[in-house]
Amino acid sequence: MAGVRSARPATGFRAFFSYKVFASAVFTLLCLAAVSVLLSSYPSHTTDAAAVPRRSFLASDPLRARLDLIYRQAADHSAVATAYAAYARRLKLDSSRQLHVFEGLAAAFSDLSARLAAPIDDEDAFRPLEKEAKDRVKLARQLVGESKEAFDTQIKIQKLSDTIFAAREQLHRSKKLGTLAGSIAAGSTPKSLHCLAMRLMEERISHPEPYRRATAAAPSDLADPDLYHYAIFSDNVIAVSVAVNSAIKNAEEPWKHVFHVVTDPMYLPAMQVWFVRRPPAGGAKVEVRSVADFGFLNASYSPVVRLVEGGRGDLSVLNHLRFYLPEMYPKLRRIVLLEDDVVVQKDLAQLWRLDMDGKVNGAVETCFGGFRRYSRYLNFSNHEIRDRFSPRTCAWAYGVNVFDLGAWRREGCTEQFHQYQRMNEDGTLWNPSSVLSAGLVTFYTTTKPLDKNWHVMGLGYNPSVSVDEIQNAAVIHFDGNMKPWLDVALNQYKHLWTKYVDTEMDFLQLCNFGL
Repeated sequence: MAGVRSARPATGFRAFFSYKVFASAVFTLLCLAAVSVLLSSYPSHTTDAAAVPRRSFLASDPLRARLDLIYRQAADHSAVATAYAAYARRLKLDSSRQLHVFEGLAAAFSDLSARLAAPIDDEDAFRPLEKEAKDRVKLARQLVGESKEAFDTQIKIQKLSDTIFAAREQLHRSKKLGTLAGSIAAGSTPKSLHCLAMRLMEERISHPEPYRRATAAAPSDLADPDLYHYAIFSDNVIAVSVAVNSAIKNAEEPWKHVFHVVTDPMYLPAMQVWFVRRPPAGGAKVEVRSVADFGFLNASYSPVVRLVEGGRGDLSVLNHLRFYLPEMYPKLRRIVLLEDDVVVQKDLAQLWRLDMDGKVNGAVETCFGGFRRYSRYLNFSNHEIRDRFSPRTCAWAYGVNVFDLGAWRREGCTEQFHQYQRMNEDGTLWNPSSVLSAGLVTFYTTTKPLDKNWHVMGLGYNPSVSVDEIQNAAVIHFDGNMKPWLDVALNQYKHLWTKYVDTEMDFLQLCNFGL
């Protein structure tokens, strides 16, 4: 028992001593770890002393500062030289001295910048580069100073050219819009003209018998080839009446003049009522017929009729009747085609005594210089046109045209018209709605030029037609969009038309014609 009691204190002491040794070891290890961390975070005093002088040397090195300055100057002036070279190309100065000088200068600066970017620690190696850079900077500044004014002037010229081009484009668009508006105004039916047609048709419906008798009792000499025959194709009642009235009033022998008026079936009653109520003076004769009265004009014979019946809205059978005159009037030898927007100022009897030299069509030519030649009306990029016609051939005009129907039949002009019309069904040879273009190809070698005094044009668009030309003209033509019966008519010419309007016709007052 005594042995056991003495052993317990020794065991407790050893346990306590072992615990103190273990704690000391742990503490020592922690201290060593802390010192190790501190030593790794902070370099030794010797290392710090060596690093500080090196950092201070790099920040205050004058060679490096000069090198950076020269490098920046070289880069800046390289950009300036490149910009001026680009300006020279933009201003189309590729062959000029400035372009080559600035391109070479920009290349030299690029090469210099590359050499300056390399490490340089030697003053002797740096001085040649510094001198070269300063010389090139001086040259660049001199060239920029000399060229700046010229370049600024060229840029201003270029901007002005761009402005002029934009203004021209705007003017072109405005002209197109103006032409479109004018064509709409010319093609539309004014309220007064529509009123007149409706009043005349109402009169025909209300009192059919007198007009039926009058139209049935047609004169027997309407096909007499010894008389002076005119053809007028129109649905404008008042325009036709002015053309007929002016021709009769200026004729020396009005009883020899016969007017063949052909209109759309819808306007036939109105046209008949007008000439029954206001018959031509001086024994002249007027025949009024409809397109439908000519039975040969069908889709199997005429390409125009076939296209119109097929839905082509850009074609008009009435406008193309001029290509069927021999078939429409088989007994006649010669006929004069008048447009409905003309005014006759002199006796036209001489046209029937005119020597046509075997030609089919007598017309006034419209070309002057390089203008109004075949190249304006036909598509010479198409080989069908290019192989058959000359672009320099002088064009002529419709308005007053003398047709020798015997020569027409001999030359087969209607068949030629049909051939060209079939070739142009897709509209690639000329504008399909243009009867003038179709006439130019049909009567290419069979047109005789007339004296210009027979036909003076431009009163529907040109405010500068001379007074002498108008006074000497046998026929004046209001071609263009400013027709004399429209509000947009040129006022200086309108009286030449209105003086032939039959103001005694009571329906004119009812329809408020501003004459």
